[in-house]
Amino acid sequence: MGAPRPAEAPSEDLSRLAALHGVATSYQPSPDRTVTASATAVTLALAALGVDTATPRAVRAALTARERETGERLLPPTLVGWGTRAPAALAALPEGTRLHVVTEQGETRAAAEDLPPGVHEVTATAPDGRTARAHLIVAPTGLPAPPGRSYGLLVQLYSLLSRRSWGMGDLADLGELAGWAGRALGAGFVQVNPLHAAVPGPPADPSPYRPSSRRFPDPVHLRIEDVPEFAYVDDRDRVRALLERAGRLRGAVLDGGALIDRDAVWEAKREALELIHEVPLGPGRRAAYDDFRTGQGQALQDHATWCALAEVHGADWHRWPAALRDPRSPGTARARRELADRVDFHSRLVWLTDTQLRAAQRAAREAGMPVGIVHDLAVGVHPGGADAWAQQEYFAAGMSVGAPPDAFNARGQDWGLPPWRPDRLAASGYAPFRALLRGLFRYAGALRIDHVMGLFRLWWVPGGHPPTEGTYVRYDAEAMLAVLVLEASRAGAVVIGEDLGTVEPGVREALRERGVYGTSVLWFERDWDGDRRPLPPDGWRADCLATATTHDLPPTAARLSGEHVELRDSLGLLTRSVEEERAEAAADTEEWRELFVRLGLLGAGASEEAEIRAVYGCLLRTPARMVGVWLPDGVGDRRPQNLPGTWDQYPNWRLPIADARGRPVTLEELAGSARLRALMDVLRR
Repeated sequence: MGAPRPAEAPSEDLSRLAALHGVATSYQPSPDRTVTASATAVTLALAALGVDTATPRAVRAALTARERETGERLLPPTLVGWGTRAPAALAALPEGTRLHVVTEQGETRAAAEDLPPGVHEVTATAPDGRTARAHLIVAPTGLPAPPGRSYGLLVQLYSLLSRRSWGMGDLADLGELAGWAGRALGAGFVQVNPLHAAVPGPPADPSPYRPSSRRFPDPVHLRIEDVPEFAYVDDRDRVRALLERAGRLRGAVLDGGALIDRDAVWEAKREALELIHEVPLGPGRRAAYDDFRTGQGQALQDHATWCALAEVHGADWHRWPAALRDPRSPGTARARRELADRVDFHSRLVWLTDTQLRAAQRAAREAGMPVGIVHDLAVGVHPGGADAWAQQEYFAAGMSVGAPPDAFNARGQDWGLPPWRPDRLAASGYAPFRALLRGLFRYAGALRIDHVMGLFRLWWVPGGHPPTEGTYVRYDAEAMLAVLVLEASRAGAVVIGEDLGTVEPGVREALRERGVYGTSVLWFERDWDGDRRPLPPDGWRADCLATATTHDLPPTAARLSGEHVELRDSLGLLTRSVEEERAEAAADTEEWRELFVRLGLLGAGASEEAEIRAVYGCLLRTPARMVGVWLPDGVGDRRPQNLPGTWDQYPNWRLPIADARGRPVTLEELAGSARLRALMDVLRR
């Protein structure tokens, strides 16, 4: 057999049609290399956007229609105005065009200048009788910088067990950590993993980055004893049994060396919450719950309905009876009535979780934290989950988000997350994105956006095809940024973009212009355009969260010792010989040690603890406005929380924080750790 033939390149007509819909026909993995997308990837992406490309004739017809539509329309579906400046598209309207503006606040205007921040409706009527309606997003010109420079803790919440949690870290643990870190350590924030609602199991997907819903939180994070109604459950024998069960789950992890068992934790908590649901709410609590349901509206009803239906028909709505696959069908309405008690149960769980999330943020602010809790927004949702069911008109059917091949992964990546359709988002005035952000900012002092480059473009992989046969689809980044700045400014929140890896030119500049921070990880900060050596602290950017590691990277102790190479070798993840990997890792680390010595941060024969303090001392020397300490680094943990490229070979997302010997460390022990305090003293100085 010969070498495989290259994929057919798009025709000229197909390329022009793709460009008009924001579908790329080529991309540049590096400045000196251009890769042509296959005609198959382009046609399937267009098909997912509702464009018929089945034949050359269909392509020509679609191209003609799109060009005519673009040429004749008065306004695009969504406009953006920054500050008090009206969009250029309005100034370009034919002379004599009349405007009618209905503001988000319900006022009517005859002009689009000096509008308040919000998403407004604009109707333009041209002298020739043509009429167009558009959404006008008016946002502040940018987000203000957080008050002063701050440092904080980074932690995966499930890994943070106290002697009161039920086998995994919970929201009361988060509040305790924030209260202690703010008062005793002078920390300005605590960053956690996404706390989005997971697809129910068992087995549940342990990854927090593949949720059922990004709009609503997961009740597995509840502290059961902090729910007021728990004290009034009548069946005290069952309560005692549940508390004993919780103690066994906790002890298995902390004292028995077991992995965190999310399914077992949820099973115990669900039983407790079923008992709690039988307790009537007092008048004040009932009023608060009713207000919450009213405020969340249809979105909460849809989410709770999906949860109730999933209990009966399974967690993938594609396999439900046909009448239930449409959230607006008569069959779904009938099922919602029949399952009213279960719908109420799941609605109440969202309310209880929201209440404890807001309590954690309140505890952080009361402890003096200027930012508080930094929540994490995953890049997408599970295709069979609640959001994909309730908002299916906004998702591109048959497509998945991923990444093209690069120097680290020649096969590319498929993350299994359906992408939003940019055309439907624009037509709605970005309503789903606005609602998502508004929900998160209820309890977030700051928001980290995973793969923030997705506001600009995403790599779409057609179902049944490898990631190498995907293509980029572009979003209206200005509109997405305007919504983000609008909602974050209303909440008084900071926004941090995870902009690691390959970033197309102009993205970081656009984010910086609007006050969105980036993410800088020490080991990746080198002079890539020069001698490729470690970048001295004064060469770093200021508008970022600077860290030593992330949940996908080795803890600092493992990086310094080279143990991360041995781990990857033991799991068969290396693409080169282990000797080559060891040599490269050792050389990389030694260059950083040399920099620490030159900076006066490290002396000869320093201990591992001293080296870790030097790493964070280096971060403190940078101008970064936010410096994050990976909490497991404070006790010498050596195991990554997630090892990319593995599934069941490594216990991803199931490890408690542990010390250098692998012994789990409780929240109470962390608060008394001399090693952690010595590390934090570096930043306090």
